[in-house]
Amino acid sequence: MEKWYVAAKKADFEAWARRFHIDPVLARILRNRDLTTEAEVERFLMGKLEDCHSPWLLKDMDRAVELIMEAVEERSRIRVMGDYDVDGICSSYILTKGLQLLGASADTAIPHRIHDGYGLNDSLIEEARQDGIGMIVTCDNGIAAADQIALANSYGMKVIVTDHHEVPFETAEVQDGEEPGGGGDGRTVRRELLPPALAVIDPKQEGCSYPFSGICGGLIAYKLVCALAEKTGCGELTDALGEFLEFAALATVCDVMELRDENRIVVKEGLRCLKDTRNKGLQALMQVNGIEPERLDVYHLGFIIGPCLNATGRLDTAVRALELLQSRTKAEAMSAATELRELNDSRKNLTQRGVEQAERLIREKHMEGDKVMVIFLPEVHESLAGIIAGRIREHYNHPVFLLTRGEEGVKGSGRSVEGYHMYQAMTEVKQYFTKFGGHAMAAGLSMREEDVEDLRRELNARCALGPEDFVPKIHIDVPMPMDYGDEGLADQLELLEPFGVGNPKPLFAQKELVFLSGYKMGANKTCARYKVRTQQGAERQLVYFGDVEAFGSFLDEKFGAGSQNALYGARGGFLVSVAYQLGKNTYKGRTELQYVMRYYL
Repeated sequence: MEKWYVAAKKADFEAWARRFHIDPVLARILRNRDLTTEAEVERFLMGKLEDCHSPWLLKDMDRAVELIMEAVEERSRIRVMGDYDVDGICSSYILTKGLQLLGASADTAIPHRIHDGYGLNDSLIEEARQDGIGMIVTCDNGIAAADQIALANSYGMKVIVTDHHEVPFETAEVQDGEEPGGGGDGRTVRRELLPPALAVIDPKQEGCSYPFSGICGGLIAYKLVCALAEKTGCGELTDALGEFLEFAALATVCDVMELRDENRIVVKEGLRCLKDTRNKGLQALMQVNGIEPERLDVYHLGFIIGPCLNATGRLDTAVRALELLQSRTKAEAMSAATELRELNDSRKNLTQRGVEQAERLIREKHMEGDKVMVIFLPEVHESLAGIIAGRIREHYNHPVFLLTRGEEGVKGSGRSVEGYHMYQAMTEVKQYFTKFGGHAMAAGLSMREEDVEDLRRELNARCALGPEDFVPKIHIDVPMPMDYGDEGLADQLELLEPFGVGNPKPLFAQKELVFLSGYKMGANKTCARYKVRTQQGAERQLVYFGDVEAFGSFLDEKFGAGSQNALYGARGGFLVSVAYQLGKNTYKGRTELQYVMRYYL
């Protein structure tokens, strides 16, 4: 069972309410998003693109722009090298088209997930040499490719890295007098291992003054073309920035970046542009998936459009997704979009089978007691490792590594939980990996099959998480009677959109609602609507889209056998505390206030 926490952050909520003409409840929610000043609140509620940070604040941005302008002037061939996920595909699209509009001879190379693996590799560098490439610009990768970039340098190619992943590092003991100025005192220090590129743009590197490091590769690519447009004054490139913003927003959502700071502005403004996109590939993806452009939101990006683009990189080659986005005719785009949707349907089926296999192995090897779950499923398609790891992590609330057998050894992906920095944990046992990289919450790796059990044992031995860390934490924004949640407040809550990681849809709570009756809905009866009575005596309708059977079992356990049958037979009267969300639902042209139950106890 989850543990509920009520936010208790302090601020002058009444003053914020008066200043911004909002309900004090909204002011409390804003404070819960770690906003502390009126300037931050104003930017959150009314931020525009001009409020985003200048691209010139990114370390090496000026150097990268200078090098690219020289390459264009010298007619040197430029190759953009991306990645096979949505962020990499969007980054590649932005940079390739941006460079072409600038007049560059530019093309794209995206590694094949199975044959090449993540990021740069020697064969991609060799191909670039054979093709006469003079400059390589990476996107969404490159920060950990020191050897490959050194190889490119040896061939006389210029390399610019644009990435957002953690910078590789090593630790070393510093003795007295070893540090500059003689400041060593026997401490362990961390030293960055930057690749030998002519310019490295990554907000996570030391010495970068960029105010917000939590941006994705697509947004960094967008920042680079914005800087190029500003420096060169190229009208065509400037005119294309609106389209590039759409892809930066899509990449931000699909790479699960927190919707804080400028990410929120980029997604908000990008969604506005996407609703009227002129990109034929995106238009086709919306059409084949039955998405009405005017109703497009973060959900559609993260759970429909993104997975379709991702499916090509998982089951085939991500080049097909890039070609969709580069489609010139509607017929070409519709054909490609239909194929991508079918690939995604196939991916869903394979994923479900993989999740079932993982669950069986957890039971067989008694992994429920492991702090860090290391699950080796040799026959699962390696491209599905991250998705399956995420599903298992959601179920058990433990860090999870899902490993599969690749062409050369074992490959895998990890998904983490709050309080466990996955990349740092992997760095502590890096002797087990032939290649690895990632973030605090997600990572990718390659390793030898014979080391799998040793990795499992050592990760668990080093893990400092305790039992309380594995209990899901539910953060309540405001304890609020349902009677207070009227249409006016629901309208104001829309000011907080778009919702997502880092800016979740507000969660309210009320104790001891009386559940009077209910009925199951949907073709498979997997959701329900309940009539409840509040402590103030009003009756409300409460919708539940979660596990209806589990809720029924909860009623039987708490109130006695047959309680769920009594509720669905309109013979309720059960006191249940509820965490709920407030919003509006439009169905068949009719809009109504909606209370959605998320958790109960």
